[in-house]
Amino acid sequence: MSQNPPETQAPATAAEVFAGGGQMGALMRSIDWSRTELGPVDTWPAALRTMVGVVLGSRFPMLMWWGEHLVQLYNDGYRLILGDKHPASMGAPGAEVWKEIWSTIGPMAEGVLRGGPATWSEHLLLLMNRKGFFEETYFTFSYSPIPDDAGGRGGVLVTVQETSSQVLGERRLYTLQRMAADSFQARSVEQAARLAMHALDGNPNDLPFALLYLCNAEGRHASRVAARGLREEGLCTLPPVLDLATAQEDWPVHEVLATHQPVQVAPLPQRLLPAIASEGPLVPTRALVLPVEGETGQSPAGFLVVGLSPRLEFDDQYQGFLRLVASHLSTALAHARAYEEQKQRAEALAELDRAKTAFFSNVSHEFRTPLTLMLGPLEDLLATGRLPAEARQTLELVHRNGLRLFKLVNTLLDFSRLEAGRVQSSYQPTDLAVLTAGLASAFDSAMEKAGLRLRVECEPLPEPIWVDREMWEKVVLNLISNAFKFTLEGEIAVRLRWRGDHVELCVSDTGTGIPPEEQSRIFERFHQVRGARGRSHEGSGIGLSLVRELVKLHGGGVRVDSTPGQGSTFTVSIPTGCAHLPRERLEASRPRESTGLGAAPFLDEASSWLASPPAAPVHAPAAPEAPPGRGLAPSGYILLADDNVDMRDYVRRLLETRFTVEAVADGRAALKAVRVRSPDLVLSDVMMPGLDGLGLLRALRADPRTATIPIILLSARAGEEATVEGIQSGADDYLVKPFSARELLARVEGALRLARERAERERLALDRAEFEQHLIGIVSHDLRNPLAAITLTATTLLRGTELGERQRKSLERVFASAERANRMIRDLLDFTKARLGGGLPIHPAPLDVDALCRQVVDELQVAHPARVILLEQRGDGQAHWDGDRMAQVLTNLIGNALHYSPPGTPVQVKAHAEAETVVFEVRNEGVPIPEELLPRLFQPMQRGEKTGDNVSRNVGLGLYIVDHIVRAHGGTIEVRSREGEGTTFRVRLPRTAPLSPAQEGARS
Repeated sequence: MSQNPPETQAPATAAEVFAGGGQMGALMRSIDWSRTELGPVDTWPAALRTMVGVVLGSRFPMLMWWGEHLVQLYNDGYRLILGDKHPASMGAPGAEVWKEIWSTIGPMAEGVLRGGPATWSEHLLLLMNRKGFFEETYFTFSYSPIPDDAGGRGGVLVTVQETSSQVLGERRLYTLQRMAADSFQARSVEQAARLAMHALDGNPNDLPFALLYLCNAEGRHASRVAARGLREEGLCTLPPVLDLATAQEDWPVHEVLATHQPVQVAPLPQRLLPAIASEGPLVPTRALVLPVEGETGQSPAGFLVVGLSPRLEFDDQYQGFLRLVASHLSTALAHARAYEEQKQRAEALAELDRAKTAFFSNVSHEFRTPLTLMLGPLEDLLATGRLPAEARQTLELVHRNGLRLFKLVNTLLDFSRLEAGRVQSSYQPTDLAVLTAGLASAFDSAMEKAGLRLRVECEPLPEPIWVDREMWEKVVLNLISNAFKFTLEGEIAVRLRWRGDHVELCVSDTGTGIPPEEQSRIFERFHQVRGARGRSHEGSGIGLSLVRELVKLHGGGVRVDSTPGQGSTFTVSIPTGCAHLPRERLEASRPRESTGLGAAPFLDEASSWLASPPAAPVHAPAAPEAPPGRGLAPSGYILLADDNVDMRDYVRRLLETRFTVEAVADGRAALKAVRVRSPDLVLSDVMMPGLDGLGLLRALRADPRTATIPIILLSARAGEEATVEGIQSGADDYLVKPFSARELLARVEGALRLARERAERERLALDRAEFEQHLIGIVSHDLRNPLAAITLTATTLLRGTELGERQRKSLERVFASAERANRMIRDLLDFTKARLGGGLPIHPAPLDVDALCRQVVDELQVAHPARVILLEQRGDGQAHWDGDRMAQVLTNLIGNALHYSPPGTPVQVKAHAEAETVVFEVRNEGVPIPEELLPRLFQPMQRGEKTGDNVSRNVGLGLYIVDHIVRAHGGTIEVRSREGEGTTFRVRLPRTAPLSPAQEGARS
């Protein structure tokens, strides 16, 4: 089979050569190629015609240059690269089309045409003028040779892909990452602003210049805090501070801060131009002002001015990048601001801590002088032995509590010295077993009195241990005292063991234990375990914290192991030898001001926790005659609850000259005593073991039998907040320690007097209510008898046929008036029951709701023959209600609708049964109920006005009684009244009425 020459196989006509090819194929077909350098299409070389078909048939961006002048032809994919150079670029020489970049791409294309190798360029920057300006673009492309018919090179094939968005995206992402990384290190707002703006220096192509202004706290001024891309000497032309109260000629600040949206500025302010660092065609002519957001919901923290590159189109990607810059800047400033605030809070807390330490130190020092002057003479008096028993008892009470106060002052002084680093320790080689055993044995008597066993196991140690004896004394005494406080039965064990490189002191108990969640905080300052069951709730919460700090000064540590309900073990470890101790404090002289008191204060405090046997109630002697005008002095039975033995005995002695007083040690004992005999007043401490004062208060208020007993709380917590908490909890009064005897007696007498006056008022009100109920019963009975006779007589006469029309009408009026009087009496009785008894009694039984509705409507229709009552019923009408009461509801509602609507209008009654409920609606077309009357419509004695009809006026109790009946059935009632719609009462009831408390009791 013969083949034609190649030129006869290629398409010959323009229609054949440019067949298909989309829009560019159509454009090529429309061009008169004879007027171009390529000449008529039918004269084109076969290679050219074939390659054109290949280019047009490809969807990848392709361009071909042909001939010596590189005339270009391209496909639809390449069209977008040309911009506004198209369509003039079709068939034009490449040097003319791409003259702005020909110096870059021309030599590569000509080299391939002249026989050079194919080229490959990746992400090459080309400044193209295809959109009316010199645009920064990036391309990846290849130049390949196209052979001609003679075997040489007739043209160049260009396969190209624009990568501008990829290059710009990577560049912008790097800028944002650098902003975040650099500004993260900032420790102030100003530093964050400078670091963030410095990160922008690496991207002058997107950000030719930038200015950052931050608003002050009041939002009245904005200060320039950072700038980049601008000459320092040129910045003097721009004001460093902007007054936000006035319009700014340079930047649209008000619009940006008000709308939280960026605003473009073009052209740039004239006085900014000298400061711009770039020159020539790179000088920006536009800027974008963006808000720098502050806290959520607040005004912007400032604004950012960025120059727009003259070589980039301001499209969505560019604007989105600039918004992200402002957002990153906002985040950096927020983090720096948060760091500053945290630092300020930390500094404030540290300063507060220093001030507190200094305060404790000063107060402790100041307390020691008067305490010394008080305790010294007291001890001298007690040592004389010539005191009366009552005076000695009082002085011993003062001495015990003075020692307790002295111990607390010394503890605070120790703690302030520890925190201030001013502890003057003196470490001495000590027989630690002998010292520890002696301190522990001091508690023998207290343990025996409490019914506890004390085991002391302090074996002799191989060598003396270097300790500060006064500090070690405080460690041991605090741990044993703490164990005694929270151990109610069993034993306390003190063990000292040699462990080679350290000694170990263990204080174990069989006490109440510490919850696991509290164990990590047990050594914190002022921390006390809430709800812990112990001998007392008193304490400062710094004993165990002081133990930890004192042990640390010995280079040791302390830990706790505890199981709730089984007990706790505190373990102290201190190293042996002295290498770990400061050399200058070894066998150093003891400072003259010592805070050691020995075991006496601890033992006195432990003894005060042991409850003394309850004293028999002391009956008050006859009260003296009261002064005129004040009434009788109050007397009565007072229950006193306080866990502190001294305080309990002191208050009891104050009160027992006027009242009968029973004293108990805690809230649980008080609650038991109240249930045995109800007191006239309860006087309770707030902080007590077991059930505290507030718990006792809540328990008494929750029981109806004790809810009205006056309660006065005693507490050492001073301040308005503590008083408000006590009063809000239901206390009648709140007395803060210390208090005087006169104040206590006055508060108690006042509370008793108010309670008695309140009880008397309640008794009088109850008597009056009973009298009213009795009177209304008598009156209603006396009224009903003659009304029954009138009704019966009128009914009998109306049945006669010999009456004339006028006589019949008169008798009908008499009958209607008697019925109305009966309804009024019934309403008055119901009102009295509802007001005095807390609601209307109902007697639910199975009921046919549909039959009930028909009966009520029929009766009212007979009574109002001239009116139209429309009844609509739907659904299953079975319910469990009080039928008489529900008939009363419907009668009242329909009667009201008839009464307050024009004579010629109908009254609509609907009864719709739903799955669990039944809904009644009664609607009339009367004048709307006044809006001011709606909120009190269901209150007693409320009536709507109906002009010209005084005969049929009611007492205003109907809707009040309806509301009570509906609520007794567990339902709701609502009313809607509008002009043009009339008035609709809507009642929703459960199918089964709930049982009353009395019915529930009878059922159980």
